[in-house]
Amino acid sequence: MLKIAFATGDGTAVDSHFGWCRRFDIYEVSPEGSRLLESRLLDEASEDEENKIETRLSAVLDCAILNICDIGGTAAARVIKAKIHPVKVLKGTPIPELLDRYVTTLAGTPPPWLRKVMKGREPQTPPAQNWTRSVSAVLKGDAA
Repeated sequence: MLKIAFATGDGTAVDSHFGWCRRFDIYEVSPEGSRLLESRLLDEASEDEENKIETRLSAVLDCAILNICDIGGTAAARVIKAKIHPVKVLKGTPIPELLDRYVTTLAGTPPPWLRKVMKGREPQTPPAQNWTRSVSAVLKGDAA
């Protein structure tokens, strides 16, 4: 079972650059299927590069794979150092299409890079919630 993050603006497609992303949808994916665990909402990106990377990284720290449209070199190095595998996809790639590919791949013979990701991850615990507002709170109007 893997946690996989998708940088998305609307929850339907990967359409965001890592550093400017304001929403990560987190899915649990296995050979049997996938399910949405949560949508993690972030505040607007800071002009401070270090802070921007840190807030985005903390939102996906418990994930094994990160799907984004683009990512800068410094951020990519930090993501990899955190043992998260960044995957650049074409802007607008539908999330369900990517999920189907992951499920099919996990059910078959995963390529070497994915086997390495699967072996390299310890049990994934949720990150501290200093990065986000709850989607349900936003919908209820309770979030700042």
